[in-house]
Amino acid sequence: MDLCEIKVEIPAGRADEADNVMLELGIEGWSLLEDAIAQRAWVVGIFPGETEAKNRWSELSGLLPGLALGEPVWRMLADGDWRDSYKAHFKAWRFGRLHWVPVWERASFRLPAGDEVLWLDPGMAFGTGNHETTRLCVERLTELEARQAPAGSTGGRRRVIDAGCGSGILALSAAKLGFEEVVGFDNDPEAVKVSEENAELNGLAGKVPFYVGDLVTGLAGKSADILLANILANILIQFAPQLVAAVAPGGTLVLSGILAVESAQVRSVFAAMAPGWVVESRILGEWSDVVLTRPN
Repeated sequence: MDLCEIKVEIPAGRADEADNVMLELGIEGWSLLEDAIAQRAWVVGIFPGETEAKNRWSELSGLLPGLALGEPVWRMLADGDWRDSYKAHFKAWRFGRLHWVPVWERASFRLPAGDEVLWLDPGMAFGTGNHETTRLCVERLTELEARQAPAGSTGGRRRVIDAGCGSGILALSAAKLGFEEVVGFDNDPEAVKVSEENAELNGLAGKVPFYVGDLVTGLAGKSADILLANILANILIQFAPQLVAAVAPGGTLVLSGILAVESAQVRSVFAAMAPGWVVESRILGEWSDVVLTRPN
């Protein structure tokens, strides 16, 4: 079946607003593309057929009032060719010694000595990690890796759990950074399937287990030196007891998917749930993380 792409330009300064609407309402099938240099942004969706695309646009446009939306641009994509439409928007980026690079740049990319690369095939699921919530997690993960003890030594922070792994991007980043015991889980079997495909793309098939589970069953009996949960503030608060209980002594809980205006509430709830833990946060754009470190 041919696919139909719809692309609508929105004011660059209100891209976060549109992204928040889609994220908080769980609207699927749409992506937010931004060109930071040109200061332009678009909402893009790819659907099976023109009728489905137009119906989904009618649904979304009613939820984005006052955004000065441009005229929708429609085009049909031959089955399988839709990936090429993303290439103009996805660029390589890095933090610390970890590089995230589109897979189509594999032949030309030169990796600096001592660095690691995670190959990205954005498709409709993997994404590029450009969203602030993912970047916040990657920055924390990279900083924790730089401070960790060598493998096999006392006090090493080697066990990582990616709770609500989505496409597996955080778990795979942890493995690339050298964490030895990395697992990820999601309550969506399709997300687990995509994570496994992305593990294979990066030569990590079988090395990073992914499994189906929610924040109760997925964490049952588990203990992590670093627990990553990039979800939504209300879900994090709801399952705060399970998240806190799964952090090993001396370990770190990295929470993301939190709007900056929600940060104080999340910090308050988790500080009460984990007395004596060190609590900190940072803001990137309209988003925040909350990081808790458990005493030894």
